[in-house]
Amino acid sequence: MGCVHGKCCGKYPTPSEGGSELGPYRAQRKHILTQRALELVPVPSHNLTLEYSVLTQRGYYPDSPDKANQDSFCVRTQIQGNPNVHFFGVYDGHGQFGSECSSFVKDSLVEILSHDPALLEDPVNAYTSAFLTTNSELHNSEVDDSMSGTTAITVLVIGDTLYVANVGDSRAVLAVKDGDRIVAEDLSSDQTPFRRDECERVKHCGARVLSVDQVEGLKDPNIQTWGDEESQGGDPPRLWVPNAMYPGTAFTRSVGDNLAETIGVIAVPEVSTVRLTPNHLFFIVASDGIFEFLSSQSVVDMAVSFSDPRDACAAIAGEAYKLWLEHENRTDDITIIIVQIKGLSNSGTSRVGSSEIVVSTVTRGKRGKGTSEISATTGSDVSRSVRSGYSDLQSYQHLVSMRSPAIVVPSPHVKDQLNCD
Repeated sequence: MGCVHGKCCGKYPTPSEGGSELGPYRAQRKHILTQRALELVPVPSHNLTLEYSVLTQRGYYPDSPDKANQDSFCVRTQIQGNPNVHFFGVYDGHGQFGSECSSFVKDSLVEILSHDPALLEDPVNAYTSAFLTTNSELHNSEVDDSMSGTTAITVLVIGDTLYVANVGDSRAVLAVKDGDRIVAEDLSSDQTPFRRDECERVKHCGARVLSVDQVEGLKDPNIQTWGDEESQGGDPPRLWVPNAMYPGTAFTRSVGDNLAETIGVIAVPEVSTVRLTPNHLFFIVASDGIFEFLSSQSVVDMAVSFSDPRDACAAIAGEAYKLWLEHENRTDDITIIIVQIKGLSNSGTSRVGSSEIVVSTVTRGKRGKGTSEISATTGSDVSRSVRSGYSDLQSYQHLVSMRSPAIVVPSPHVKDQLNCD
């Protein structure tokens, strides 16, 4: 869900390319629906293997049959030549030049991360710096991002630790085994005006937060309650400049969107850190085209039904596409990456809610579906062990201890980015 002026706004979907860099470990046989070989990449530091697949599908736009797929994705293995460091990202462009924005960010962000000498020493700060630098580069590029931009949901794997950085309303979800259940645990929190903290932040920066009906005078603009994102219909709260009907973004963070920055839309990511355990089965990185009508738990439930992530990608994308057409006269672009975690056996036991999730910016909580503990630390001890020697990681002892839930510490150098004073 993006800007009101043309964001991602056929028949049964057929896969299309979104742009990627795939790893060196691949089977030769292509899947009948995804048209992709099954991708395998080892993480030797913890004797685990990541088995993954990607599917991206252009939306169905009856009024714009030639509209491009504005989603992009990137899978980059062996970051900095390190066999234990891998990157997965999905970028959901919006606006007239959304496809150009998402393609630019897809290429730029991973390159900046790859060339940051401090990446393994402090992944959280490296992530934040990479997002802000990419945003500046997009502003200064030939791409017109005045009313266009992209959301970004990315996962950096360093050994047995996931670093998840998000701007916007795409999502990363972890599947966690809890007895005889598989529970969906959100690794990101959608940054939209439905979140009270994000709503108040952009209002402080001068944004009017109103639904389309409110800004057009059909509903009372003084009623500033919209329920939650799960139960809301097709008229969500959006951001508008004072006394005008633009840009109409339904998210509060993005890369690009130069005009929307004047009313509080920022490129500062919220970064969470999760140490994997044998109870973590797979993670999903997907654009909001998947989650518009499917909950995180529904997506995980579908994925569990398939041993091959290519089958899971095809089934979930097909279901999302069908639900779009049941509720709308169009569909959004749809992109999904499913990464299965296989062979991890040296991290002890876990239960749902015991994952160490470290939030480095201003996350106030999940949307009711996650049960993770939240603690405050940088994760530099984790990455330092990866850097010190690949073989030594097999005996790595994690130094991050559990703390009380919902302790949030903003990164010092991004505090000013979060405010408009």
